[in-house]
Amino acid sequence: MPIYEYRCDACAHQLEALQKLSDAPLLECPVCKKPALRKQVSAAGFRLKGGGWYETDFKSGAKKNVAGDSGAGSSGEAAAKPAASTPAPSTPTPTSNS
Repeated sequence: MPIYEYRCDACAHQLEALQKLSDAPLLECPVCKKPALRKQVSAAGFRLKGGGWYETDFKSGAKKNVAGDSGAGSSGEAAAKPAASTPAPSTPTPTSNS
């Protein structure tokens, strides 16, 4: 649920309210009890950074990976680690007993 910021036009009191998107906006100030609350426009308290769906969706060609290979996540880690060399299984050589 998003946190909305409100400010009262009558007494300048500011408050935050945790509300559902479908909830009606608050109108009555809890301090002066007047119906003068107004919803404020504010920035989100977090920023989405690094490799992720929001960065790579709807992009094509060279613009696909904007952040570079350093933040590629689990797929980049697998590519960055050297592969362990495993010897091939030995097969017995056929011998003829004639």
